[in-house]
Amino acid sequence: MLKRVFSLLFCSVLVLSLWAGGKAKYVFYFIGDGMGVNQVNLTETYLAALEGRIGIVPLTFADFPYAGLINTFSATNGVTDSAASGTALATGRKTKNHALGLLPDLTTPAMSIAVGAKAAGARVGISTSVSVDHATPAAFYAHVPDRNSYHKIGGQLIDAGFDFYAGSDFRQPAADKAAGETQSLFERASSEGYAIVRGYDNYVKASPSADRLILLQSEQPSNADRTCLPYAIDRRESDLTLTQITRAAIDRLSGSKQGFFLMVEGGKIDYACHANDAAAVVHEVIDMDNAIREAFAFYEKHPKETLIVVTADHETGGLVLGRGPYELHTDLLRHQRMSAEEYTRHLNRLHADLGDKLTWERMEADLRENWGFGAAVSLNDHQKERLHKAFDEFIAGRDKAKTNLYASLGGIADAARRTMAECALIGWQSGGHSNGYVPVFAVGVGAEQFVGRFDNTLIPAKIAAIAGWSVK
Repeated sequence: MLKRVFSLLFCSVLVLSLWAGGKAKYVFYFIGDGMGVNQVNLTETYLAALEGRIGIVPLTFADFPYAGLINTFSATNGVTDSAASGTALATGRKTKNHALGLLPDLTTPAMSIAVGAKAAGARVGISTSVSVDHATPAAFYAHVPDRNSYHKIGGQLIDAGFDFYAGSDFRQPAADKAAGETQSLFERASSEGYAIVRGYDNYVKASPSADRLILLQSEQPSNADRTCLPYAIDRRESDLTLTQITRAAIDRLSGSKQGFFLMVEGGKIDYACHANDAAAVVHEVIDMDNAIREAFAFYEKHPKETLIVVTADHETGGLVLGRGPYELHTDLLRHQRMSAEEYTRHLNRLHADLGDKLTWERMEADLRENWGFGAAVSLNDHQKERLHKAFDEFIAGRDKAKTNLYASLGGIADAARRTMAECALIGWQSGGHSNGYVPVFAVGVGAEQFVGRFDNTLIPAKIAAIAGWSVK
């Protein structure tokens, strides 16, 4: 009870402190899923290493003038999942792991800042590099006890009635015939006035005539994997990007007299961390930074009316920069040409094409081409033996795949990403989340409020106060 009173007093003081200042008309809320402080540090260290020096090259968002550290535990667990942390970041309330938009009783709804913005007349956009019904984006519009209720969450996305959604796809769009449904989520969305557009080029064509819009990736990549956009390191020119999504969102939401609220999730940072794939992590953090640059360009045109907040829902993987020697060799990550997940698919195709002609010598050449092993990246005898053993098991049909939360890595790909981490002197504690601090960075109106150490539940309270929105 005392904690609740303190929270109310804090919000009241915060509102009064901002009364005399400007109000944020345009709010950008970026969430790097799984992006702890070391994920940011790794990326900046890598960028400096590419220049041949020890140090950092600041990311756009990490150079914002105000920064802090955030606690991420959930209502019932020292280590949160994305549903509980997403709920905290969206509603300012703690809940149980796996629950979305509900209090710990799993019955009482918690109102999100997006709903508060909409009630105040602002336009609202919710976007991500994974599926539109995944935990973090869903926390802004859904109320379910189980984050895996994708079809129900998709229906609540439509019911929320926000102006813009974007991501890879819906995970379970088919009509639930057992529940008496006759329409898919696509049909329901269309009947509610949403234009469903696939790919950025089609967005440009359809946008002028659309009222509300859902932007998804094209059919081909969605048929391959509807759960997320391709990794940035694996991206083809035609793939939808987080930068394009952010650009489209700004285009859709701008022009309202009441301003807008836009949440953008860099969801695949988390996927790469679950896979302990350091090179993929770096490319995903850079990819989110590129999207943030779109928002920053908008801020530079409207500096007295815009707030940009960048944070994370939790840290993933227990990432450590250094594993014994007082050195780092993050520059070696440049030699990895695809994600470990894509490399698994690459080897399956290669084996299908070559059959018995896929010899160890051919495999060594492929590892040299796609990972730099044996050339730019020197290996010790143990690492060579590990890769050779994984190859023998692959050829013999005894491949020991390693499964993480979102993917299954073939034995060779798993051995390769482990070897790359060792060579770069990067360590991973687990394939899951940790209770490590996550950062918050801010620029713009009210950004000075995001300094120090505080709980993740205070971020939406601060944003709401700065924007003048009510979140009950």
